Amino acid sequence: MNALTEYILLAVIWGVYCAVHSLTISPPFLRWVRNRFPKGHRFHRLAFNLFSILTLIPVVWYSWTLSSAPIFQWEGSLRGLQAAFIVIGVALLAAGALHYDFREFMGFSQISTTDACRSIGKDCELKTSGILGLVRHPWYTAVFFLLWARDLDPAAVIVNSVLTVYVIIGTHLEERKLIAVFGQTYQEYQKEVSMFFPIKWLLSKSKHL
Repeated sequence: MNALTEYILLAVIWGVYCAVHSLTISPPFLRWVRNRFPKGHRFHRLAFNLFSILTLIPVVWYSWTLSSAPIFQWEGSLRGLQAAFIVIGVALLAAGALHYDFREFMGFSQISTTDACRSIGKDCELKTSGILGLVRHPWYTAVFFLLWARDLDPAAVIVNSVLTVYVIIGTHLEERKLIAVFGQTYQEYQKEVSMFFPIKWLLSKSKHL
């Protein structure tokens, strides 16, 4: 198998993984699980997370086998920018964790009650304070910074590109679910706060300068 074929296969494998990941968390699939397993659907989130991790292992392993010499490296003055990317990514993960219910995100809360929240906001309410007043999806923004804060070989570029596109598409699909849950409240939130980067926040601040 030549290198081009291997890289195409790599993109396909990651694309299939992302598609299956989205399918198994989509509203139609969730409705099917609830109808098919009325007493067991509360285990879905936990099973979904375990399935995602287990199926990710061979995908990551194949990606690792294609590692080669970097075509881009963070060297010299760029090291500072790389460090900034990492710090921003970690800070966004930490800031987001203050507003998300980790037990529900992992699927533990759903096991103990059939009335678990349909989002990952604590107390089943839409949270818009703190980092959520700057961007609507701080964890996904963190993914962008951390993905691209490493030296890049051809395999890494392919994986990062597929995951970046997947996060963008997945976020738009997730926002549909959030609108279904919170309705006009979330639509107003969309108008006031940017999705990934605090553009609207910066524009609002610039008006007062």
